[in-house]
Amino acid sequence: MKAAVLEAFRTPMKIHNNWPDPKCGPEDAIIKVAANGICRSDCHVCDGDWEWIGLQPELPAVIGHEFCGIVEEVGANVKNYKVGDRVICPFIFGCGNCSFCHAGQQNVCLNADLAGFGCSGGYGEYALVARADLNLVELPESIGFVEAASMGCRFMTSFHGIVDQAKVGAGDWVAIHGCGGIGLAATQIATALGANVIAVDINDKNLEIARKMGAVHTVNASNGDAPEQVVALTGGGAHISVDALGIAVTCMNSLMSLRSRGRHLQIGLTTQAEKGFVSLPVDIMVARELEFIGTIGMQPRRFPAMLNMVESGKLTPGEMVTSVIPVDQAADVIESMHGFGNVGTTVVEW
Repeated sequence: MKAAVLEAFRTPMKIHNNWPDPKCGPEDAIIKVAANGICRSDCHVCDGDWEWIGLQPELPAVIGHEFCGIVEEVGANVKNYKVGDRVICPFIFGCGNCSFCHAGQQNVCLNADLAGFGCSGGYGEYALVARADLNLVELPESIGFVEAASMGCRFMTSFHGIVDQAKVGAGDWVAIHGCGGIGLAATQIATALGANVIAVDINDKNLEIARKMGAVHTVNASNGDAPEQVVALTGGGAHISVDALGIAVTCMNSLMSLRSRGRHLQIGLTTQAEKGFVSLPVDIMVARELEFIGTIGMQPRRFPAMLNMVESGKLTPGEMVTSVIPVDQAADVIESMHGFGNVGTTVVEW
């Protein structure tokens, strides 16, 4: 198959035209990839980040975790899917045996596989989904593949975080720090729930898109006074604040944007600069009874709720897509993420 292959960390992926196809086990499925979103997480993976939490693929590897497409092959034990089905892939593959999987929480499975890490991912023509009956989701005919790929990580992760973890409600003030794919998705989802969103970023183009996604105010954080601006705009601080990027500055800005008893939602994972550790204002968190909430991915059972909102038009992830490219150009887009200059969502269409 054709694939963009990561051969070494901190070097661009290279195109191979005869890369081995993934092999289908008895409980697995092979997906003919129709589209794959380019995620900032791909930039982290290419840089060799996240070894401190065990998230580093063995190279060479075909990465890519935001894919959707058509079932090409199923293992002998797969019951719920057949060749030709349209599917979207939650990027965390549960084992089906641990206590969290038994509770329907595959996104925190104790023995998880990850798309594009242990399994061949969406930068190849074909991708593998382990334990397909547990880890695949049917994609409605009304949702196109490019739009579905834009939901593959950033949108569904934001949905789980905003809806299930932070429990955003109508009338809440929500400050979102970082308006890349995660932040724009969170802006749209929180707005759909009736919240008042303040989008915070250093890129005015991203802030412009955030307004289109429903933000009622935008704050350019370049001056270093983002928390003060959020507190002033909300009359005392946000009810919920989101770090959608994962660097020390955005994490701190998010916490300091909150009112007393506010909730901080951490979606972004850190970089080599932090290596998983960020200093926190613990005394302020205690004195003001602030909550710190983590979130990752989304369970397959929660996808129908999100997809129903997309079908009804309440959520429009396709509006975040600013570029559709061939796989040959993916490495250049990933490299450009180092400068935080990307706007909106880029999707590879096969």
